[in-house]
Amino acid sequence: MGVTLRIPERALVVLMGAAGSGKTTFARKHFKPTEFASSDFCRALVADDENDQSATADAFALLHMIVAKRLGRGRLVVVDATNVQADARRPLLKLAEELHLPAIAIVLNLPQEICLELNARRADRTVEARVVEQQFDDLQRALPRLAKEGFARVYVLSSPEEASNTAIAREVG
Repeated sequence: MGVTLRIPERALVVLMGAAGSGKTTFARKHFKPTEFASSDFCRALVADDENDQSATADAFALLHMIVAKRLGRGRLVVVDATNVQADARRPLLKLAEELHLPAIAIVLNLPQEICLELNARRADRTVEARVVEQQFDDLQRALPRLAKEGFARVYVLSSPEEASNTAIAREVG
């Protein structure tokens, strides 16, 4: 039995989690392809390679532009990136605040061992284990502060089963 997350039709949704936690899988399952902006996809758009870390600044500039344009049109936008550090979340929250739209956090807080295992199984790209471990630690430090940062709602999913069995209920208005 899963949980149902209430998501306003006009909102910013920030996915958070270490590499391998299932953010992209979650986004693809619950949102239209036009509703989510992925940092990896933006990296591929600007550099033809989603693994090209030298393109990160340009990729996030593009991602923030997509978020701003969708929010400016009153559209739902889901940000698919690790977002484990406050510096990554701050500009996103600022955009939502400026447009008077709610920001919703969906945290995939899977155990570190599971993130490492799922990351290692990726066929297309893997992240170094030490990076996943650092992202996991950053997320644990961030969790208690998320509501104070300006998120209207914070949903935390703590297992692959919980993430897999979650439903999204769209709220109109």
